[in-house]
Formats: sequence, structure tokens, C-alpha cells
Amino acid sequence: MFKKINTALFALFLGIGACESAAEKTSQQETAANNISSSTEKPDGMAIFRQHCVICHGSDGNLGLNGAKHLPESVLPLEERINIITNGKNLMTPFRSQLNPEEIQAVAAYTLTLKK
Repeated sequence: MFKKINTALFALFLGIGACESAAEKTSQQETAANNISSSTEKPDGMAIFRQHCVICHGSDGNLGLNGAKHLPESVLPLEERINIITNGKNLMTPFRSQLNPEEIQAVAAYTLTLKK
């Protein structure tokens, strides 16, 4: 009799574990799907600029704090802007460890819109 109860309890626990594994797997799949869909969205260069760059460059790119260049006057091409944002220059902090390449490109593209 105890053998039947033990077998039944074992089957019950095994079934519960399988349900939890299935639920956990479904949750992980949903999280992965959400990450994929959010990673396919293009980064907002203006929002990233406002979060990381306004402190020195100002909202219009003309603040010049700590030697920051006046972005509306800059003649640098997109590739050079990406390089400077990624690697820094003089007192400017490199952002390669804070922003991914797509975010850096979005910020660089946004700075081009500040030109007069």
C-alpha cells in the first residue's frame, strides 16, 4: 500500500514539475520574443542625446561645457561623429561601454540635424 502511495506521490510531483517547467519555458520564450521585438526597433537618437549628451553639449548642441564642441557648427561627417562618440576625444568620455553601436549611430545621426 505504501508503495502505491509513494508511486502516486512521485507521479504527482513529477507532473507538477513538468507543468512548472512548461510554464517557465513559455515565460522564457515570451521574454525572448519581447527582447527580439524591442531590439528590432530603431534607437531614438534625440532621446539618447538628451539622456547622455545635453549635460555638456546642451539641448541645441551649443552649450560648450568642459570644452564640448558646438555641434551646429561641426563639419564632421557621420563616420567621424560615430568614431568620437564611440571612442571619445580630449575630455569627451567614450560611450562604447554605455551605448550599443546602433544607439551610437542614432546619436551621431541626430547631431547632424543640429546643423544650422
